[in-house]
Amino acid sequence: MKRYFAPFAQPFDSFAVKPFLTAKNNGQFDTVYCVCYTQGELTMQTDSPHFFCLPPRRCQWGHKGTFGTVLGIGGSRGMAGAVALAGRAALLSGAGLVRLAVPDPVLETVAGYSPEPTTIPCPADVAGRFSLDALETLLHHAENCTALFLGPGLGRSNELDRLVPQLLQRVSKPVIVDADALNALAVYFAAATQAEWEDSRKALVLTPHAGEFARLRGVPTPSEEEGEERKSAALAFARQQNVLLVLKGHETIITDGGQLAVNRTGNPGMATGGSGDVLTGMIAGLMAQNVAPLYESVRLAVHLHGLAGDIAAERLGEMSVTATAILDAIPETCQIHHGKLPKGGL
Repeated sequence: MKRYFAPFAQPFDSFAVKPFLTAKNNGQFDTVYCVCYTQGELTMQTDSPHFFCLPPRRCQWGHKGTFGTVLGIGGSRGMAGAVALAGRAALLSGAGLVRLAVPDPVLETVAGYSPEPTTIPCPADVAGRFSLDALETLLHHAENCTALFLGPGLGRSNELDRLVPQLLQRVSKPVIVDADALNALAVYFAAATQAEWEDSRKALVLTPHAGEFARLRGVPTPSEEEGEERKSAALAFARQQNVLLVLKGHETIITDGGQLAVNRTGNPGMATGGSGDVLTGMIAGLMAQNVAPLYESVRLAVHLHGLAGDIAAERLGEMSVTATAILDAIPETCQIHHGKLPKGGL
């Protein structure tokens, strides 16, 4: 198998490529390689931003089903672009198929953004948001996906506050929960007992910003300047709720309650509407391909998302970065990740 390398944030003295784990790919088990490198006497560990799982290239005999199916659930009147951005990001991150379940009134808007994803019309309320009647349709299509994202452009309503927890309780596939789905989940957390939540847990990835995290916990989120307190809060929440948490910010924190990493890519230009939707789609796209453990797939997605933002900022300047510009940079980040050696070579 060829060896491929993730980009590095700073110079290093030496590095080695080592087999890390095996990943199922089209029914076969391939070795997934990682890069660890040293600076002087220090060997970088797996919680370092310089250590990544490196999935193999796409198998030559693969087909679109080989690389996973993402189901995206989101969108509403006035916020149809969010779910469209996330769907496009999942495709650019390697997912073989993307299906977008959206309220019927915005289906044509979402379908017109990109021709590749298929769209699923769902029952809507008078404001163009999902109604509770959409639940069975969503559950039916969730059974046919590899990974699912929920939340971009969803909107807020009493029916959605009921729909989101019911969907999460009954779906059997890994789910990325973002945006207004997090707000609906916060309402559920405030009312449900710990036992009720434990009975309903699946493989969940939550991607809140500081405000959403505060609503999920019911207390303010430590500031970026309170770095250790912020890490402790993220670690404790992920452990208590048994979720994988992506706490977005200047230095995004990724933790499953045991492991914790801080992302170093990205720039202030990414503080723009739709950037988080792109991240959600990238996480879903990598998860759907099932080439690494969940924590490593999510950590890699966060890293590549920040790198795409850095490339967009180089092209346009930080002030002009948009979510679409980040999308447009995803292919280059994947080429860097799969094809270019760090300076100095092997």
